[in-house]
Amino acid sequence: MLLANTLRSSTFRLALMAIAAFGLIVAAIMAYVYVGTLAYVERQLGTAVDHDGFTGMIELAMVAVAVLLLALAGLAAVLVTRRTVGRIEEINATSRAIMLSGLDRRIPLRGSHDEWDRVAENLNQMLDRIETLMGEVKQVSDNVAHDLRTPLTRMRGRLEKAYHAPRNSAGDAALIGDTIADLDAVLGMFASITRISEIETRARRSAFRALNLTEIAGEVVELYDAAAEQVATQLVLEGDREVPVTGDRDLLFDAVANLVDNAIKHGCKGGQVTVTCRSADGSAEIAITDDGPGIPAEQREHVFKRFYRLEQSRYTPGNGLGLSLVAAVARLHGAEIALHDNAPGLTVQLRFPKTSAP
Repeated sequence: MLLANTLRSSTFRLALMAIAAFGLIVAAIMAYVYVGTLAYVERQLGTAVDHDGFTGMIELAMVAVAVLLLALAGLAAVLVTRRTVGRIEEINATSRAIMLSGLDRRIPLRGSHDEWDRVAENLNQMLDRIETLMGEVKQVSDNVAHDLRTPLTRMRGRLEKAYHAPRNSAGDAALIGDTIADLDAVLGMFASITRISEIETRARRSAFRALNLTEIAGEVVELYDAAAEQVATQLVLEGDREVPVTGDRDLLFDAVANLVDNAIKHGCKGGQVTVTCRSADGSAEIAITDDGPGIPAEQREHVFKRFYRLEQSRYTPGNGLGLSLVAAVARLHGAEIALHDNAPGLTVQLRFPKTSAP
């Protein structure tokens, strides 16, 4: 089967064309050598000497060389084409298996570390990425359905109850207010999803300019100072007065605000949340530290996924999109985001590159 595919392949036809061109060149060279040799012998020995034996030997040698070259070229063409077709068939077989059964199949590697192995590795990495994205899409769909079911069920229950109850102006006003609040929460969820998608497509890079990261952090601290006082949490800004960074001011403000908001919500009541801005080796750093329960090490890589929420956070307000937005802003600005144990609590660190450009 493989040999039949080899002989029918376009690669084999191209190899035959190359062999034919190579054969013509070799034939021309051999003819030139043959005629030149006879001319040289005639000049040296004259025409009176019988050259038939010598000529026959040369012709026989040239025919043997030509036949040997053709045989070797044909064998090389078949072997090279067979190897190429074999690797292509492996890719085709894996592609058909993926279309039939799913994304769990991968192209086998032969360990030769040649260009075909590199192609297989790249395709396998692409399949890994597609499988990851498909898993994230499924998770997002499930989480959206779960998070929307609660407010929509509440709204339907209230409307059905109001439909069967006598009209009451005060009750109707409360019903309308609660329904509007639930609708705002649903619309806010979709607005956050749209905003994250906009950031991830890098549609806002036109707003990049030179900024002072400490100034942005100071505005966030001032905004959330009242919220921190409500839970007796001390909100502190520390670090350098000037931390230059290049980026989108609104997006950086939103990212820092989400981190501070999370620190206040999930930190220890009566504790402290510290925002620290520093310049280190030409790069900009901002760290938000709290003294709450923190995040288990095995879950830290998942918290930046959309709608992902820790078990202890499911009963607090939110939809699991805040850290997803922070991660999107960090990627847009070429920043590294890291989570560290504060013992107790959590430290979220954003480190921008020296140029602070994506």
